[in-house]
Amino acid sequence: MLTPAEAQRLILENVALFHREDCPLTAAHGRVLRTEIRADRDLPPFDRVTMDGFATRAASLAGGTRVLRVTGLQAAGMRAFKVGAGADACVEVMTGAVMAEGADCVIPYEETKRDGMLVTVSEAAATFTAGHAVHRRGSDHAAGEVMVRPGTRLGGRDIAVAAACGYGNLVVSQLPRIAVVATGDELVEVEAAVATHQVRRSNDHALRAALMTAGYPQVARFHLRDVRHEIEHLLWHILAEFDVMVISGGVSKGKFDFLPEELDRQGVRKIFHGVAQRPGKPFWFGVSARQTPVFALPGNPVSAYTCLHRYVLPALAYASGQGAAPLRPVALGSAVTIKPALAHFLPVRLASGERAELRAMPDPTNTSGDFAGLLGTDGFVELPAGPQTFPAGTVVPFWPWV
Repeated sequence: MLTPAEAQRLILENVALFHREDCPLTAAHGRVLRTEIRADRDLPPFDRVTMDGFATRAASLAGGTRVLRVTGLQAAGMRAFKVGAGADACVEVMTGAVMAEGADCVIPYEETKRDGMLVTVSEAAATFTAGHAVHRRGSDHAAGEVMVRPGTRLGGRDIAVAAACGYGNLVVSQLPRIAVVATGDELVEVEAAVATHQVRRSNDHALRAALMTAGYPQVARFHLRDVRHEIEHLLWHILAEFDVMVISGGVSKGKFDFLPEELDRQGVRKIFHGVAQRPGKPFWFGVSARQTPVFALPGNPVSAYTCLHRYVLPALAYASGQGAAPLRPVALGSAVTIKPALAHFLPVRLASGERAELRAMPDPTNTSGDFAGLLGTDGFVELPAGPQTFPAGTVVPFWPWV
């Protein structure tokens, strides 16, 4: 049986990149960039004033000039004034303005006293050198420099840079249409009356919410009863209309687990069925003839939610053009013993140690059906197959819930 790492490798080898599309900058937040964003000019694009005050020549101050004559006013957004030719010439400037031409330093208002058009500078200001309170052109980034790289999920900082560099449109990955399918005759709608032998649908709600939080808003929910002809019809529709299918339940070895057989009959090539892990051992993955990835997760709520985070979300990120996110290492806050020869996904709460190191405090659920047991946890750690004991302080990879 596959290890989790082997299963993930096979998934990524068989998932195709989503298509690219143009997107207006105003709608690009949360999307995955597919081309570089480069600086279209030097940043800042001019010598920029960083304090309200008076622009003059540092050499004049060094030469003993203490009374300056104001020859102009330079506000942000105005073309640069030329400072006068005399040693005592200065231009009043505002923060963000283009530096006055011919001047090389700014004396802030706090270091001056003004009388009409004459400004007396303090003794402290006499020591200012060229470049004081001036943000030099190109000192942040040069024209042509790559500012944001492909594979970045665009947030506020990236959008600001794109806007500053003149990108009204960006090339991003298309958002996949995702079908989340809950299976089982025992499931009823949340609002419906529930009999003692029934349970309310929750897996599809949980998976849809997690997918949307992760940046995939086009998620539709479906319910499949354990009826062959209904399974056949709905699978055909989903495989034809959606880009990704995520199924919860119906993939074990029960007499009513018809999904694997029907998926095969409709041309979905099975890549693997079963991973040596707990929870989520029956996990199934395949790809349709039109390259639709199908993730068939176990029906137990904790198993489904954990497998979504361990396999589905990384696969969607990869298909969107994102690189593999570096795993976050944490230290176990207490010893953990693993008995079965299965990798173990252990829910944890994060806390800080004495030296501010990140510690993972084990907080296991009662069973794989105890979804409420995940409340208060921050994610899970992945422990290698047992039997073995991991002492407190063991560094392990952490997977956060979205």
